[in-house]
Amino acid sequence: MLIRTGRDGHTHPLSSEITPHAVWQQRRELMRLMAGGAAGAALATWAGRQALAQVQRPGKLAALPGARSSVAGAATMEKTTDYKDAASYNNYYEFGTDKADPAKNAHTLRTTPWTVEVDGVVKKPGKYALEDLLKLSAQEERIYRLRCVEGWSMVIPWVGYSLSHLVQRVEPLGNAKFVEFHTLADRATMPGIRSSVLDWPYIEGLRLDEAMHPLTLLAYGMYGEVLPNQNGAPVRLVVPWKYGFKSAKSIVKIRFTEQMPKTAWNKAAANEYGFFSNVNPDVDHPRWSQATERRIGEDGLFAKKRKTLMFNGYEAQVGQLYAGMDLKKNY
Repeated sequence: MLIRTGRDGHTHPLSSEITPHAVWQQRRELMRLMAGGAAGAALATWAGRQALAQVQRPGKLAALPGARSSVAGAATMEKTTDYKDAASYNNYYEFGTDKADPAKNAHTLRTTPWTVEVDGVVKKPGKYALEDLLKLSAQEERIYRLRCVEGWSMVIPWVGYSLSHLVQRVEPLGNAKFVEFHTLADRATMPGIRSSVLDWPYIEGLRLDEAMHPLTLLAYGMYGEVLPNQNGAPVRLVVPWKYGFKSAKSIVKIRFTEQMPKTAWNKAAANEYGFFSNVNPDVDHPRWSQATERRIGEDGLFAKKRKTLMFNGYEAQVGQLYAGMDLKKNY
């Protein structure tokens, strides 16, 4: 199927609609089997399911489908990053500081049962089992860019819903201005927290209006499946206009506060990692430029880098949140 864009009238296939050659071959085999009567039809049904699994379940984890989101900015026509790259090149220091460490070590993470506590200046604090969180809103698929301070980026189809659904449910009080996200710190399953590279547990935070923005996603899956452990299972934050470390993984507590949270990387190196950490090509990291980026799995070693987009390309949706702010001072 081709989708006609409203801007220039051209047609472009969605990346999810481009059939891999192996699946195309299986479909031809399916048609052949269907001509063979009842036995052939049964085999065809099996083959069809196998072909569908190759497209929709690249990691062979439990399926977590979501309807396409209607939130403005929640989809991009850019080519999505291969699942194997998104699931093997990660920042998750609880499982090691090398990009390959989380995929190697996160199998020890126990994701069931899982509870997220909500407290602070809210009218309705409480503890939510993962199953209860999943019931708060319908699951949506959103294809977001993810940009990291090291200069690399990905395009990932996430599954979840706007964090605002949970925020509205717990009813923040009038003096609530910020939201803290506390992540799991379990010495028994996370070898990285035995180091002093950061002050554990990992804590991140948003201003309340940022948390309420419809693009801020409480994610439970990606690529139509539940999250792999190394990508923040079973529930994580995705804030697409900020650098990736703002999107806390494996969340166990959400706290509403009046004061700005002391976040992990800001405590470790305040001159390098500001509280806001919006993607901004005009604000360099002290040790490298942020003006360009390299897309994981797409660019060769000597390929030309991409220009970094203001707010990671979401300026039209979120720029008004920072009207009047000095974005170099509030980096």
